[in-house]
Amino acid sequence: MTTMSIDTAPLASQAATPPIGGADTGPTASAFDGMRHAMVASQLRTNAVNDQRVVAAMARVPRETFMPEAVRSIAYRDTAIPLGGGRYANLPMATGRLLTEAYLTASDRVLLIGAASGYTAAVLSEIVASVVAVESDPGLVATARTALAGVGNVELVEGAMTDGSAAGAPYDVLIVDGAVESVPEALIAQVRPGGRVVAGIAERGLTRLAAGRKTDGGFALVAFVDVECITLPGFDTPKSFKF
Repeated sequence: MTTMSIDTAPLASQAATPPIGGADTGPTASAFDGMRHAMVASQLRTNAVNDQRVVAAMARVPRETFMPEAVRSIAYRDTAIPLGGGRYANLPMATGRLLTEAYLTASDRVLLIGAASGYTAAVLSEIVASVVAVESDPGLVATARTALAGVGNVELVEGAMTDGSAAGAPYDVLIVDGAVESVPEALIAQVRPGGRVVAGIAERGLTRLAAGRKTDGGFALVAFVDVECITLPGFDTPKSFKF
């Protein structure tokens, strides 16, 4: 397992930075700004993403910066965006609902599972105290490392998503930014008593979002909406909490 901390240039300034390898021939920075605000208006506010801190963060973070150059022009569409290697960026509405139902606070320490190319970690970094973001795909970790340059309260951990990052436990919040059939006990063990958990659920070909709290007496998630959501690989472990 490889751990890295991020701390260089400001994130917001990257929206207008041309991609490596030549000038950007896609939409201009102002066009991306317009797409971002349209996403907020049509995908978030109309779908119960009503935590103003989440809305404000998603309105600020340049989502296109976290996408492969070939798909940056569709970064704000209400669809799963291909990142390569069979992985996808979660839908903005799905991520927004998960973060809203996590009831985030400024002092929270968050464990994010499924960091992908770093977008959700960047959004969280504007809301909470610190984020430990776990991703199993080395290529996506490299992309996230570049895109998150300058974000000092995000730690990227390369390793099995099912393992989490016990070194930073206990966490106040566990966010699984994608759908899984089961949440491993190893992840739940890294959440403090009273801590919040939000995750996507994949069951019989359907995906939904769920939320719950860890208590001294146990743990349970309750589904709150059926929604299109990406699925995360590697969560077919037999010893886990089932939905």
